[in-house]
Amino acid sequence: MIVLRELGAAFVGLAWGIAVGSGFVAFIAVLDILPRLAQVTRTFRSIHFYERAMIAGSVYWTLADFNDWLLPLPQGAVLLTGLLSGMFVGLLAGGLTEVVNVLPILAKRLGLTAHIALFLFAMIAGKVIGSLLEWLVY
Repeated sequence: MIVLRELGAAFVGLAWGIAVGSGFVAFIAVLDILPRLAQVTRTFRSIHFYERAMIAGSVYWTLADFNDWLLPLPQGAVLLTGLLSGMFVGLLAGGLTEVVNVLPILAKRLGLTAHIALFLFAMIAGKVIGSLLEWLVY
């Protein structure tokens, strides 16, 4: 009975992993996030590098999570890793907002068209403060 329960849990976990991974790939592919990111940063010749980096990062971090890999790094290397990760997430979010035009639509619906720079700053400040609270307090 325990073996069947473990096999069932493994099957459900694999199925959810495939579903989430497929959704992520569809999200990136359908919205053309990487080509837009390459266009905004004027590095379109490096788009294959972006694609390979996303695949390699996904595979590596999946293996690291499953195998409980630990990589003791000095504090400076951890800061650099955090900085580069934050830059990647920021660029990906920027590419997404460029593709979907989220900010102009949201500002228009909220009646903040004249204050879009302040609206953008409030979003950035909220993200930074939330991240700092998560890392330093919780």
